[in-house]
Amino acid sequence: MISDVMTDATEKMAKAVDVAKDDFGTVRTGRINAALFQKIPVEYYGSPTPLAQLASLQTPEARTLIVTPYDKTALKEIERAIATFPNLGASPTNDGEIVRVTIPELSAERRKEFVKIVKSKGEDHKVVLRNIRRKAKDDLDALKGEVSDDDIARSDKELDVLTKKHVDQIDEALKKKEAELLEV
Repeated sequence: MISDVMTDATEKMAKAVDVAKDDFGTVRTGRINAALFQKIPVEYYGSPTPLAQLASLQTPEARTLIVTPYDKTALKEIERAIATFPNLGASPTNDGEIVRVTIPELSAERRKEFVKIVKSKGEDHKVVLRNIRRKAKDDLDALKGEVSDDDIARSDKELDVLTKKHVDQIDEALKKKEAELLEV
């Protein structure tokens, strides 16, 4: 029973770290990256659809992305979604066939803003880890009548070590992203 709780917490924490790393990847650096645009929600026939499902994305130059929609009727919506997506600073243009997206050079001030955004996202993901820990601790406490107090205390300590390990992984990914953003 304790092992089930610990296994579940471990899996959820590992997934939370993966999601955090993916989320850090959505904050752009000096070079355009198609991964930044893949998850942008586009209003398509009344429902938000990720851009990657509606179009192919190509990066012919460092600061240019070409979005080729599979359905030309979605062209205007794709352009609108990219233009209004927060913290991207992209300027899309539509020529009737494709959407060409250009991102401006990052100024030192803008880089610092992105670092703040990434740190905020990091804190949000650490909160997710703490919530997973709290749920696992509650599950362990619910086992008090069935399992010895020593086993629960030992599991609590294991849970703390596990949480710290995953928080450290998020911190490490955060440091890498911060260094990447501040690199000129």
